[in-house]
Amino acid sequence: MSEISIPIVDLAASYRRYRDDIDACIARVLASGWYILGSEVARFEEAFAAWLGVKNVVGVANGTDAVNLALRSLGIGPGDAVFTVSHTAVASVAAIELAGATPVLVDVDASTRNMDLNKLAESVRRFPRIANGLRPKAVLAVHLYGHSCDLPALQRLCRENGLELIEDCAQAHGTRFGNARAGTFGSAAAFSFYPTKNLGAFGDAGAVAFPDPAAAMRCRALREYGWTSRYVSEYRGINSRLDEFQAAILGVKLPHVDAEVAVRQALAHRYDKGLAGLVETPVVSPGTSHGYHLYVVRTPFRDSLRKTLHDSGIGSGIHYPVPVHLQPAYRGRVPTAVGGLAVSEALAREVLSLPMHPFLSARDLDRVVGAVRNWLESGRGREA
Repeated sequence: MSEISIPIVDLAASYRRYRDDIDACIARVLASGWYILGSEVARFEEAFAAWLGVKNVVGVANGTDAVNLALRSLGIGPGDAVFTVSHTAVASVAAIELAGATPVLVDVDASTRNMDLNKLAESVRRFPRIANGLRPKAVLAVHLYGHSCDLPALQRLCRENGLELIEDCAQAHGTRFGNARAGTFGSAAAFSFYPTKNLGAFGDAGAVAFPDPAAAMRCRALREYGWTSRYVSEYRGINSRLDEFQAAILGVKLPHVDAEVAVRQALAHRYDKGLAGLVETPVVSPGTSHGYHLYVVRTPFRDSLRKTLHDSGIGSGIHYPVPVHLQPAYRGRVPTAVGGLAVSEALAREVLSLPMHPFLSARDLDRVVGAVRNWLESGRGREA
């Protein structure tokens, strides 16, 4: 078995880069004696809101809870339908069900890999044929891999049909559409700070952003048992508290996100040039500034390429190998939007994530490109 010398992500490199500041903030939290929902969380919430460009941010335990609490804070639950995609991490769909709502799965565009807005619009128009008895209530827009959905078009569609727009920004830290950051276009935006993200903690962590202070206030209660005063539950809440250690670490790393995204973009440009004509490289839609949480290529011979990379000591990943609607827990029971999910199924067979992180050297990237070129020239990229 080959040893992986170029991993898909290098979390230890991030710690080494900011070691002194991270060690200091951990020591500060330890010395404070306060470890849950204290001053570090409040400070990070304020800083992240300012960086993002919204009025209200609520720290929560993880990205799945962020989606769940975003929906519940907007009054979305049982009997409500939420349109989202099947080509995503299962957490997006699981969170909708945790809120008591019903996911309705829409296919994605073959080039952007984000929600196909034509199919969404047609599904909204013909909704009673899809899920009779449900109320169409919201769209959960997943900015997959760091590429923004067409947010102005989504805003118009939601406004015209009385739908809430919730952004799933788990992979979109630093992504922009026009001059605004992803996470500032909807009624709420959910963020994950899982360690591999563009802004990653050293464990699970998440946040929800709101333009409406009343929704944010409700979310603050819901994240801690529904308390509006201690030990008295106004709502049926959950335990989803961001801890002080993660908030402090995120506060150290936040000022570096934009610079790290710029490095990701430069690496992606180098990949684009090196891989042109070899595999299908990512598309960047007009108006979008891609955050490149992942650099995902497409080839019908994906498994062959992945084996070649592994044998060359190069890590890779598949995001995602099975669309949600074909997974055992969801097959046959989750409503599907108009037009089916053929693109999602095809992508699951053909996408491959190459090494991408801000500490990846140009030399290692060129080695990845060389391995892909050798794979194609050897003939392994032309046969099943």
